[in-house]
Amino acid sequence: MKRPHRRQFLLLAAGAAVLPAVPHIARAQAYPSRPVRFVVGFAPGGGGDLATRLMAQWLSDRLGRQFVVENRVGASSNLATEQVVRAPADGYTLIQLNVANAINATLYAKLTFNVLRDLAPVARALSRARGRRLRRPHDRHGARDLR
Repeated sequence: MKRPHRRQFLLLAAGAAVLPAVPHIARAQAYPSRPVRFVVGFAPGGGGDLATRLMAQWLSDRLGRQFVVENRVGASSNLATEQVVRAPADGYTLIQLNVANAINATLYAKLTFNVLRDLAPVARALSRARGRRLRRPHDRHGARDLR
């Protein structure tokens, strides 16, 4: 077996000695370091707006930075989505998507963006089950029997 030269050994030893200091040098930036914008494509006071405001408040409390909710109403949330797509991809402009964005992709022929291509998912925030339950399957007298 061939032994390494002294110079190679010294370079390897120096690299091994410096290696523990590398994580301190190459530390990631703290996120967020400035306010984050949440863009909502629907009017203030609706379900999507309320959910986004609750999320923004929770994130502000947890991360210690301001999360600003901005309502950009129009074209069934296409204006808001386009605004977010045109924003820099730095993680400081977020959007709450919903089923309208999927419908818009098939409804509008000339969109300037593609949600699947131009946006990256961050988290699934909301999910709700739809449906009603009857108190008793055999007693169906009216709407008051629905829960």
